[in-house]
This record gives sequence, C-alpha cells and structure tokens, in this order.
Amino acid sequence: MDIAETYRAYIACLNKQDWGNLGGFVGDEVRHNGNLLGLSGYRRMLEADFEQIPDLHFSIQMLVTDPPRIAARLWFDVSPIGQFLGLPVNGSNVTFAENGFYEFREDRIHEVWSVIDKSAIEAQLN
Repeated sequence: MDIAETYRAYIACLNKQDWGNLGGFVGDEVRHNGNLLGLSGYRRMLEADFEQIPDLHFSIQMLVTDPPRIAARLWFDVSPIGQFLGLPVNGSNVTFAENGFYEFREDRIHEVWSVIDKSAIEAQLN
C-alpha cells in the first residue's frame, strides 16, 4: 500500500463529502486526538465541520510519510459561519493551517492527531 496515495484519495473523499466511502479510508475504531470516535463518530465530526464551514476544502500543503504513519500540513481558505473554535468568525474569510498525524493499520486510518493554528485565525480577526 502506498499511504501517500491512499491519503490523497482520503482527502478527495472528504472534499466530495463522499461519506459512503469514508469507511474505505478510516477504521471502525478510529481515534481522534486520543478520543475513540469510531467510524460513525468520525463521520459526524466531519459532517459538522462542513455544516459550520460550507466552503470547506482540504488542501494538502505538505505531506511526509514514514509508514505506517503520515504527517500532513493542510491549508484552509474558508468562511465559517458563527463561532469557530470559540472565535466570532461569523462568515469572515480566514486562512489557516492544520497539522495532522495519521497512523494506518490494515490500510486504513486508525489514529489521528491534529492541531489547528488558532492563533492565525485570531490575528486575522483583530
């Protein structure tokens, strides 16, 4: 398995909101930042992200692989509605990065650790 190719296909799946195929990329017992969400909880988290950010699009800015792990710097140029990460974005356009680390088992993502650059958003709102 080429995890970089699989990861790119996973990002394409997210951008298409192709939730029916999410299980082909994400394990049934997936964890996010140490919390067991399972596939259904992970899907709900992503669906909520798209509800809060109607123009959400994941862009891979940097990708590093060390199988079975992969690290990605994702870039966002979006306009979240209402509060986002506790900040009053209210439809303003903001750009920021998310740094994510993923661990694959049996060709699917089983662990995700991610951090959003909230300070970049705060700087744009001030």
